[in-house]
Amino acid sequence: MTNPKQHGKSLRTGRVSIPGQVYAITSVTNKRARIFTDIYLARIVINAMRFHHDKGNVESYAFVVMPDHFHWMFALTEKIDLSRLMQSVKGFSAREIKRVTGKGDGAIWQEGYFDHALRKDEDVKAFARYLIMNPVRAGLVENIWLYPLWDAMWVEGDDGL
Repeated sequence: MTNPKQHGKSLRTGRVSIPGQVYAITSVTNKRARIFTDIYLARIVINAMRFHHDKGNVESYAFVVMPDHFHWMFALTEKIDLSRLMQSVKGFSAREIKRVTGKGDGAIWQEGYFDHALRKDEDVKAFARYLIMNPVRAGLVENIWLYPLWDAMWVEGDDGL
């Protein structure tokens, strides 16, 4: 079995922060706890992501919060590096979730996160659509419009994306 601390370190290998680069991030809750079945707790994570968009640290393209993880796609700006951004989002959301639930002990997030820097030839809009369809593929809803914990800058019609 892989040591979680070693796995977290392996996720950082080769990681770079490039302003203007589009990243797709996945971060998972500790022990895959299904924390975000509570919509209020999920909104804490969403508010942390939106804070960084509103502050100009990222240009947020799409996100979806699943019961035990989130996906977020954004272009990084020169104002913050990837590690500091994720430390802020995960740190703030963990503190706030613990405050709201009254459960101050134990980790909220797994160490590390997965990042994918999109290549120039990858279709950003198609990738965003794929990302937000996760609740449908997971069987949580039949149509993405029925799932409340996502957003994308390219929302067109009601064709199920």
